[in-house]
Amino acid sequence: MPNEPLAVVDELDRIIAYRPRREIHALSLRHRAVHILVFNRDGQLLLQKRSRNKDLNQGLWDSSAAGHVDQGEDYADCAPRELREELGIDAALTDLFKLEACPELGMEFIRVYQCRHDGPFSFAAEEIDELQWLRLDEVDNRVNGDDAALTETFKIIWRHYRTLHG
Repeated sequence: MPNEPLAVVDELDRIIAYRPRREIHALSLRHRAVHILVFNRDGQLLLQKRSRNKDLNQGLWDSSAAGHVDQGEDYADCAPRELREELGIDAALTDLFKLEACPELGMEFIRVYQCRHDGPFSFAAEEIDELQWLRLDEVDNRVNGDDAALTETFKIIWRHYRTLHG
């Protein structure tokens, strides 16, 4: 929703105000988001193809689930909510790392989580056009080849993930 109020945060990720989502993006204000990497029992990663109706990164492949931290939430509340809303699942989440807000990440502080789930998924059609399992070497090849069909944010997240988790 373009007018949902989200927290605007300072350089230390402390809340300083609440503004509409559209305004935060238009003014490149720092804010918060989560991304979740869903792996199956075979070690494959689930990617989502963002809906063509989204306001940003339409039709691009992205993390398994992702979203903004809503007003009144923290990262730990947001991640399971996004899993339910976008993929229709509940799963135990592991907190992996946090990325600092920067222009390449849309000025988002991003907390990245992972979980294991084999599906089935009931994805939100207004959010996602398609889901796809990929082997990790396929993800590596696409990210290392700077595949334009992947979001820049996902490429940054994946590079950081691979640095930490080989």
